[in-house]
Amino acid sequence: MKTYSSKIKKLFCFGFGFSAQALAERLLVKKWIVSGTCRTKDKKVSLKDVITYSFDGTHACKEILEAISDATHLLISIPPQISGDVVLKNFSSDIAKNKNLEWIGYISSTGVYGDTQGKWVDESSPLQPSTELNERRVKSELAWLKMARENGCPVMVFRCVGIYGPGRNLLISAQQDRARRIDKPGLVFSRIHVADLAQTLEASIKNPKPGEIYNVCDDKPAPPSEAVEYAFKLLKISPPPLIHFDSADLPEVVRGFYKNCKRVSNKKIKEELGVKLKYPNYRSGLDSIFRSM
Repeated sequence: MKTYSSKIKKLFCFGFGFSAQALAERLLVKKWIVSGTCRTKDKKVSLKDVITYSFDGTHACKEILEAISDATHLLISIPPQISGDVVLKNFSSDIAKNKNLEWIGYISSTGVYGDTQGKWVDESSPLQPSTELNERRVKSELAWLKMARENGCPVMVFRCVGIYGPGRNLLISAQQDRARRIDKPGLVFSRIHVADLAQTLEASIKNPKPGEIYNVCDDKPAPPSEAVEYAFKLLKISPPPLIHFDSADLPEVVRGFYKNCKRVSNKKIKEELGVKLKYPNYRSGLDSIFRSM
């Protein structure tokens, strides 16, 4: 593998998906070297100058190991599996050996807080996951932070809410007749535009604080049906009928999502990282996407 000057920053992403690509866009223009993993060799990445390697969660090619050893920054967005955290399982020793790492960002979820019946949560709130996936997320967070303490690795955890942006949003769901308007009185969700997630990650890269945990969300928790209605209003089409949650035919994973109601504080990313949200609520985010359609 080609080697680069120590002055060049090199980001390796475990899971080069929606969030990783948004961060890569910000870093590539600053002459970073970016690479990462995809689940299949033929998965296309829209960004040029990004090298991707196939990783199925069990077998790592030589190139991945070389990229890890050469990286200055790591982003982990692969969710924990039933078998555990596949990145730690396969690469913890390789990561620990790289003493040039300046930053490791682990993407988690605010689902670890469980249901607070609409009460506010911050990074110090108790963890009470109510789904199997979020139980795995808690274990994975703890494992990453433990690995960091034992090996001196600069790990930071980012607990994200629902991520949306160009290519993944309610406007597309509405146009494809996939949007549902679920009625569950009192329920609110927080959201985050992928551009604001990316700027938060970059702010942490510039000011790393190993061991810290950050909630990444917008300023306005809102009922999911309200956001759906706004998307349809922008498109000037009639919204779907309201369906009461109890009678809605939802996949179990989605149903679990609707069972958790909380308001998530983003005070820490603003005060400690200096983040100024470009899209502080779903309206400003959807407005921007709509204008670019």
